[in-house]
Amino acid sequence: MLRVTTEQKKGWTSLSVEGRLAGPWVQTLEDCWRKLHAASPHDRFHIRLCGVSFIDHAGKVLLAELYRQGGQLAADGCLNQAVVQEIIETAEAEKHHRKEVREKKSPIVFWVFAASLLIAPSALCARNDGTPQQPAPVRLTLERAVTLAVQQNPQLQIAMLSAAQSEQDRSAARAALLPEAELDVADDVLRFNIETQFGSRFPGLPEHIGPFNQFNAGPSFGMPLLDLTLWRRWQGAREQASASLAQSETAREQVVLLVVSQYLGSLRATADVKAAQSRVNLAQALYDLAVDLQEQGVGTSIDALRSNVELQNEQQRLIQSQADLQTALYGLSRLLNLDPRQPIELADELSFTETPEYSTEESLTLAFAQRPELRSIEAQIRGASDALRAISESRLPGLRFDGFWDYSGISPQTSIPAYEYRVSASVPLFTGGRIQAEMTRARLEEEKLAQQRTDLRNQVALEVKNALINLSAARNEVRVANLGVSLSQEEVSQARDRFRAGVANNIEVVNAQDALARANDNQIAALYRFNQARADLGRALGQIEKLYTK
Repeated sequence: MLRVTTEQKKGWTSLSVEGRLAGPWVQTLEDCWRKLHAASPHDRFHIRLCGVSFIDHAGKVLLAELYRQGGQLAADGCLNQAVVQEIIETAEAEKHHRKEVREKKSPIVFWVFAASLLIAPSALCARNDGTPQQPAPVRLTLERAVTLAVQQNPQLQIAMLSAAQSEQDRSAARAALLPEAELDVADDVLRFNIETQFGSRFPGLPEHIGPFNQFNAGPSFGMPLLDLTLWRRWQGAREQASASLAQSETAREQVVLLVVSQYLGSLRATADVKAAQSRVNLAQALYDLAVDLQEQGVGTSIDALRSNVELQNEQQRLIQSQADLQTALYGLSRLLNLDPRQPIELADELSFTETPEYSTEESLTLAFAQRPELRSIEAQIRGASDALRAISESRLPGLRFDGFWDYSGISPQTSIPAYEYRVSASVPLFTGGRIQAEMTRARLEEEKLAQQRTDLRNQVALEVKNALINLSAARNEVRVANLGVSLSQEEVSQARDRFRAGVANNIEVVNAQDALARANDNQIAALYRFNQARADLGRALGQIEKLYTK
């Protein structure tokens, strides 16, 4: 959805754009621009993108065209500002290029033009060979990936729309407490059957009365003066809106966790590819060494064969690691709602970031205060309590004011003012057990929510404790894994020197290679588990978005 608000001042026209500048909404902004530009062709235009959540390719093309036609662009947020900056830099570069071309006109242009006539057919054939052009890859940091997910993930957008619906339900419940008025205008032609109206005919009178005209025009109005049920329902709707908002925050936290986990998985796959490529290079070097020693008569054919087998094994691991990396990147693109044809490059690397240690008591206190799921269930419990009170108070008397004031007559010309004002009270006497049944059901709902709250608190406590344990264990694993890689590299170096010197065969080298491969895998896995445990702790504390965004 896109909303465009216009404001016109002397010599200026301002367009404030809110929503998604994508798909059919791009045409909406273009139509609004053309209409205003045609009405005020001499005005200067200012386009504010402060409320825009997403801009697709078509939106960027339109903004570039508006800038070329003299519109001034302004935006908030790093992504929108980057889009505006790119448009301005591209436009300025084009202006500078055209200026240089005009200044450097010379007779050589004729020869360039003639040469282009000869080269153009072949170039045209090359462009029309049917090969699609690959779009430039988008380079993502973890922070930018989280920002894109918050803006574009469909599941999060659905949760936010649900929260907006609950807010409108709250407004509808509040409207029941406010005065209502409507305007009625009626011009009727009436004719009555006497027998139908009075049950019998009257001698000497016709069978019917009429036809005659009746005209009425005026407002009717009404409002509740005392209705505790409506008041409690409005309070319940307000709590449900708060619960729905907290649920959208829960969805936001879950989406951020999914994106962080997928990004970390992609970093792990990237590290696996680099490690596999490094092992392939090492295996290739050792195989070449074995072949050289065999040709010199120092080595044996079994050493060369054994080295070749190890090389093929490492190449197979490299192929599998590359496939795992592409699969992880496809999953990340799906979470970020990017174009499926858009390649992705990761700007970060899998690394160790020291995290302060939290005590269990501090973590539980923070989680119970920050987790949006707990805020949602608390709001639901308050809403259920308001619903129970609304049902209970429906037994009390209700007081209401209604009335109308209008012109009444047989025609508009002969109408005179007429009115009716009424204050009415209603007291339910017998409802067939409906109120008692609804109260019992509301109590059961309240008890069910209380049990869900208890279960949710236990679940949050379990998540916090597990995250703390996993983070502590992963921190120690990283230290051990780093030491293992260092020792394995030294083992490979010594085994290769012994093999080159002829004091040992390459069985020691192959064993050292396998030990290095396991050490690399352990290091990558330890770093991944540490970063994942760090993300899990942030999610358990309800602060994962703060952890990965600035």
